Amino acid sequence: MLKFSPDGKVLLTLGKPGVQGQGSDLFTEPNAVIVAKNGDIFVADGHEADRGVARILKYDKTGKFLLQWGQPGKGRQDLEVPHTLAMDSKGVLYVGDRWNNRVQVYTQRGKLLKSWTQFGRPSGLFIDQNDILYSGDSESRSPVGYGYNPGWQRGIRIGSVKDGKVTAFIPDPEPAPDAGATSGAEGIWVDKAGVIYGAQVKERTVARHIRTK
Repeated sequence: MLKFSPDGKVLLTLGKPGVQGQGSDLFTEPNAVIVAKNGDIFVADGHEADRGVARILKYDKTGKFLLQWGQPGKGRQDLEVPHTLAMDSKGVLYVGDRWNNRVQVYTQRGKLLKSWTQFGRPSGLFIDQNDILYSGDSESRSPVGYGYNPGWQRGIRIGSVKDGKVTAFIPDPEPAPDAGATSGAEGIWVDKAGVIYGAQVKERTVARHIRTK
């Protein structure tokens, strides 16, 4: 994990290039990073299931290791492919637990507060200034195997973190999602005007979604 200045100068490095591991100074497959208002850094580690790594690591703004939590599995306290991170206005941390088809909601000390399945199989999460959560589901599939999440359609789900209710859905236009491992938005971002940007891996493009009345 690298921290850069606006002009591209490397200010901080976490982990060691070319070296994987499960120590506090090593990563195996870091997926996402987010920074709290006080500068604390959270890193999600573990991109592939069944590799024995699925955890969240916390560092202070200088890079000093503070704590970690999570272990591979399907239980309530477990993670499997923690693929994306988001944080609301109160500093609550949201982890896209992709392989388990849920969003895990934590305090910054790693205490599990909630476990949400209504936002699909999250590849990307974003929370805007109004505490609206956007979840990009790029993998849900009905066949047993990769992406197994029967009854769920790929797309972007939108709802407030205050009550966890999904109030809007942008469906993935892919006509045959069960035929492939991914389609639609994996990464997601929303600007102050409410325009949604979805980074699409299969399509190798960014889709722009404009709010309509």
